[in-house]
Amino acid sequence: MLGTALNLLTCPLCGQSLTAGAGALKCPKAHAFDIARQGYVNLLSGGAHTGTADTAEMVRARADFLAAGHYAPLAEAIARIASDLGPSTVLDAGTGTGYYLAAVLDALPTAVGLGLDISKYALRRAARAHPRAAAAVWDVWRPLPVRSAEVDLVLNVFAPRNAAEFARVLRPEGALLVVTPTGAHLAELRAEAGLLEVDAAKEERLDRTLSGRFEPARTEHLDYPLTLSAAEATDAVAMGPSAHHAPRAVEGDRQVTASFRLSLYRPTPQT
Repeated sequence: MLGTALNLLTCPLCGQSLTAGAGALKCPKAHAFDIARQGYVNLLSGGAHTGTADTAEMVRARADFLAAGHYAPLAEAIARIASDLGPSTVLDAGTGTGYYLAAVLDALPTAVGLGLDISKYALRRAARAHPRAAAAVWDVWRPLPVRSAEVDLVLNVFAPRNAAEFARVLRPEGALLVVTPTGAHLAELRAEAGLLEVDAAKEERLDRTLSGRFEPARTEHLDYPLTLSAAEATDAVAMGPSAHHAPRAVEGDRQVTASFRLSLYRPTPQT
């Protein structure tokens, strides 16, 4: 699976190309990175801090919630936008379990994808999410171990945004697709379950963060109702950042709102 996107990767220590062999990726300077038996490669050094990474329980909750189809309309919307763009190479920065990257690759029969995430628990699933996807442990706040100007589409779904690095790895004609929750997302659960509040100025802050390197191309809003059992509602809470802040369990079935902003950006031409 790594071979499908190996040409996108570079050695994080020296920047040279990587080749696969004997259970590891290696560069010409003999830097080596183990390939886990699940298929992902760990490019982070042993001393890297992964305190904000998704835990095994968060990943389990997310996998169960996504498998139930609750965010299928979102995956379909992301895949539709990607299909309109027709990229050959897709980088999913903060890929999680690879759910959205797999949906995009299903819509693009000849494209290859690379998913980066800091959670090894998530990447155990992402590495097997799609036959044309590779997965690597990496902190997206750091300079990305990806070749410059080689990516057609960067996906960023509920994940940190490294604007400078996204701009560097994208081709001049490439695109960045950012997905964020709106203030209405899961609002019905917020008080009961102790969910973190969505910043009211999130959209303005996103545009400001990308300003200078990206220009807005189009924006879509996706809203739809969800009927969740108590277990599914608890998973919805447990799979996100609120899980790091001792959220409360949810009791009883309920209807909640799924609400997302899908923002497409193009790289700002550099003079």
